[in-house]
Amino acid sequence: MDAIILQILNGLDKGSAYALIALGLTLIFGTLGVVNFAHGALFMLGAFCAVTVQRILSLSYSVLDETKKDFLGNPLKVDTHYIEAWFGPEIGASIIDWSVPLAILFSIPVMIAVGFIMERGLIKHFYKRPHADQILVTFGLAIVLQEIIKAYFGANPIPTPAPALFTGSFDFGVLIGFAENAITYPIWRLVYFIFALLVIAAVFAFLQFTTFGMVVRAGMADRETVGLLGINIDKRFTIMFAIAACVAGVAGVMYTPINSPNYHMGMDFLVLSFVVVVVGGMGSLPGAVLAGFMLGILEAFASMNEIKQFIPGIDQIIIYLVAIIILLTRPRGLMGRKGVMEE
Repeated sequence: MDAIILQILNGLDKGSAYALIALGLTLIFGTLGVVNFAHGALFMLGAFCAVTVQRILSLSYSVLDETKKDFLGNPLKVDTHYIEAWFGPEIGASIIDWSVPLAILFSIPVMIAVGFIMERGLIKHFYKRPHADQILVTFGLAIVLQEIIKAYFGANPIPTPAPALFTGSFDFGVLIGFAENAITYPIWRLVYFIFALLVIAAVFAFLQFTTFGMVVRAGMADRETVGLLGINIDKRFTIMFAIAACVAGVAGVMYTPINSPNYHMGMDFLVLSFVVVVVGGMGSLPGAVLAGFMLGILEAFASMNEIKQFIPGIDQIIIYLVAIIILLTRPRGLMGRKGVMEE
């Protein structure tokens, strides 16, 4: 039982990332009808926003420390962080320690700007083009962004630690009545799962309970009729593209302590997340979230040694096998809408 609970936790952790990326993909497809293969690159850009903030906060200068001498009696040069010099050693060290959560504040305007520029500068020219053209141009954009990050930050993963308060493990077993240390799980992974739930809830609440969201949902169902009512639906869809980019960005920021940022992490998640979108149903936001968590849990169970010994390599193909089975039985996915990509 403890092994089963641990794998469910692992699945919810990975499923959170799938669900957040798939949610943004579905927002873009549901509003604009664009298959955005650059969405994984937005997740990567968010992760490197965290790296950038960490590097900015870690900038330092050298000063002579009279209390420390070399063997000749000369004072030694000591590196001092600017942030510690401005706010004091304790507050400065705390700010550096919390660089990942603070990076969310930096990433939100950056990702909104990136999303706006992408939509206005490139995506809008492909609204009425075939989906194959959309895939090619957005995939090419993803490669360009990936190579820019590689050229600037290098090809190696960049460790980005979580705040010290969240670096330990949580004894989940004691909480549900198991023996001590029966089920221990990294605290930051639990934080990421809770964060994902909050973001997903915020997006659904925005679409469900705000006037802006209601108009967007109406535009997703019948764009022409909403336009005839005198509403500038294109402007609202551009804002939704920026929001989808922001969701992917903050998901990438918070994922950095789990998986050190590297230039190809966007591609690693993109293909799997697109499978999640297809399984959940193209254009269905609840379907994308449901499929993200479901496939994350299935992948976690497939990675168990007992399963891999019985079926070698199953952890690498389980998501695709499930996708094939679901699409053979339900061609529109779990919660897909009639007529979406069926023309």
